Amino acid sequence: MDKFETYRALHKPGDPFILANVWDVGSARMLAGMGAKALGTSSAALAFVQGSRDMGAITRDAALAHAEEIVAATDLPVQGDFENGFGDDPETVAETVRLAAEVGLAGICVEDMSYPDAKPYPADLATERMRAGAAAARAVGRDFFFVARADGVMNGVYDMEEALARVAAFDEAGADGLYVPLPPTMEDLARVCAATSKPVNALAAGAFTAATLSDFAAAGVARVSLGAALARTTHRVIFDAAEAMLNEGDFTPLAQSISGDQVQALIDKGTPGG
Repeated sequence: MDKFETYRALHKPGDPFILANVWDVGSARMLAGMGAKALGTSSAALAFVQGSRDMGAITRDAALAHAEEIVAATDLPVQGDFENGFGDDPETVAETVRLAAEVGLAGICVEDMSYPDAKPYPADLATERMRAGAAAARAVGRDFFFVARADGVMNGVYDMEEALARVAAFDEAGADGLYVPLPPTMEDLARVCAATSKPVNALAAGAFTAATLSDFAAAGVARVSLGAALARTTHRVIFDAAEAMLNEGDFTPLAQSISGDQVQALIDKGTPGG
């Protein structure tokens, strides 16, 4: 199998893999060197890198250029976090899929929210957008994994019943995978998994950071992504160290770092051919 077929094969309900969301070449190669099976971009993490804002501020060209850089960084398949597909109409979603395939991505996620107002698209339009994305994915000419996201629960703009209805509609529309970020409980996540035979992505963030990979497996999840959580964890270290240094003249947090040799060894290991 090529890496695109391998990526699809990783998605096994009840036997989840970790999709390691990264934000630059160094983090991509480090995670690859540590044994990640696949990488993902993160719109929020990219916004941090660019000193911008998430949800509507990053352009499609910027997201594609960033994704292409991550794809070239390692030999691993890469999933793109492409917000709402960078447009309201189904045709734009389809074009985004085609462009994502051209830069070498193994797949993308598309949300059912409009930006910058962060409101859900009406159910019919949301489904047609996913149908267009799924059709474009099938027309790529090689394996391309299209994930439809129902983000309204996480954003507090619709409830679980609406999310489940959208999951069913997106499934019927041809999505390869489904994703309801941060449902209220693990039981609700299990309901999402039970609502479809397709692979379901879960987000390891918020209360779900207390769950283990085995917990996600028991719920029926096929993939656990990190979103911007790993990037924000890195920023937590920066914040704590800088607060101690700048406010108290205390450099002891820097003693918690790993050695440059360790970092370099992992980056070398994750480099193509390394």
